[in-house]
Amino acid sequence: MNASYHKYLLEFKRPSGTSRGIMTEKETWFIILEENGKKGIGECGILRGLSADDRPDYEEKLKWACDNIHLGETALWNALLEFPSIQFGIEMAFLSLKSENSYLLFPSNFTDGTNSIAINGLVWMGESAFMKQQIEEKLADGFSCIKLKIGAIDFDKELELLQFIRSHFSVEEIEIRVDANGAFSSKEALDKLNQLKQFQLHSIEQPIKKGQIVEMAQLCKQTPFPIALDEELIGVFAFEEKEKLLQEIKPQYIILKPSFIGGFRGTQEWITLAEKYNIGWWITSALESNIGLNAIAQWTFTLNSDMPQGLGTGALYTNNIDCPLKVKNGQLWYNPSKNWEKLLSL
Repeated sequence: MNASYHKYLLEFKRPSGTSRGIMTEKETWFIILEENGKKGIGECGILRGLSADDRPDYEEKLKWACDNIHLGETALWNALLEFPSIQFGIEMAFLSLKSENSYLLFPSNFTDGTNSIAINGLVWMGESAFMKQQIEEKLADGFSCIKLKIGAIDFDKELELLQFIRSHFSVEEIEIRVDANGAFSSKEALDKLNQLKQFQLHSIEQPIKKGQIVEMAQLCKQTPFPIALDEELIGVFAFEEKEKLLQEIKPQYIILKPSFIGGFRGTQEWITLAEKYNIGWWITSALESNIGLNAIAQWTFTLNSDMPQGLGTGALYTNNIDCPLKVKNGQLWYNPSKNWEKLLSL
C-alpha cells in the first residue's frame, strides 16, 4: 500500500465571519491511499487557530502517518491521538479504499437517494443588514432550523435580528440556534442568556471561552435555556478525560465535529458518554471540503438522529470538489447518479 498527502486551499465565496475573525480561505489536506490499482481518499480538516492539532509539526506528522501506513488504521489512530484531524483523514481513507466505489463509505437509504438528513441553515456574522439578508434567504429556502453566529457585532443589533425572526415566525415554525464561539465573558454571560431567553431559542453553543470549567458548569446549572458545548471538547483526547468533563460541566447538549475530535471513533466515544449522562448531541461539519462532508453526512445518517444536523457547509467555496450532495428545503440529499470521478483525480 502506498500513501501520499497534499494540501488544498478552499476559497470562500465571500469572507465569512466568526467571533475569531474573518476567513477568506480554509486550508485542508488530503491523504491518498493506493493498493492493487484501487484508490482511497481521506480529508484532514484542520482549522488553523482552533484545531487541537494546529501545531508546527502538523505536516511532519502527516508525512509520518503516510510513511507508516503499513501499521494499519487502528495502530495509527492510537498513535495520532493528539492529531484528531489526521486520525479522521486516515480513518476516512481506509474506509474509502475498502469501499466498492471509493466514495460510498456507508451505504444506506441516504446514499441511494431515498431519504435525507435535516440540517440547520447557517447564518454568518457580519453587519446586521447582511445577516438579515442571509436569514431571509434561509427562510425562503425552506429551512425550519437556522443557526446564527453571534458575538461579533453589537449585542443589541443581534437582539434586533432575533426579534425580526420571531416577529415573523413562531417557535413552532422556526427553531433558532445561536453560536457565540466563546464571545461572552463569564461575568456577563448569564445576563445575556436571560436577554436571549425571550426569543425561545433552542440552544446556545459555547457562550464563554473553553477552559472555564467551574464557570461553565455554573452557567449550565443556571441557564434559562440549553447550552451546547463545542470548543470545550477540542483537545480532550482520552475517554476518561471526556467523561470527567461531562460529569463536571453537565451540559444540556454537545456539538460533535469529527475533524476536531478524532473522526468517527472519537465522536462515537462522546456519543456513548452523552447518552450515559442523558446529554443531547448533534453532528456538525467543520468547514471541510465536500470530500470530508460526504463522509460525515453518510455516517451521520446511520446514527438515526431526528435532530437537524450542522451539515450545510458544502456551498461555501468557489473551488470545492463537485459532489452528489445537495441541499433542498432544509434537507441534505445525496444524488447517487452523480459522478465522483473528479474527486479521485486529486
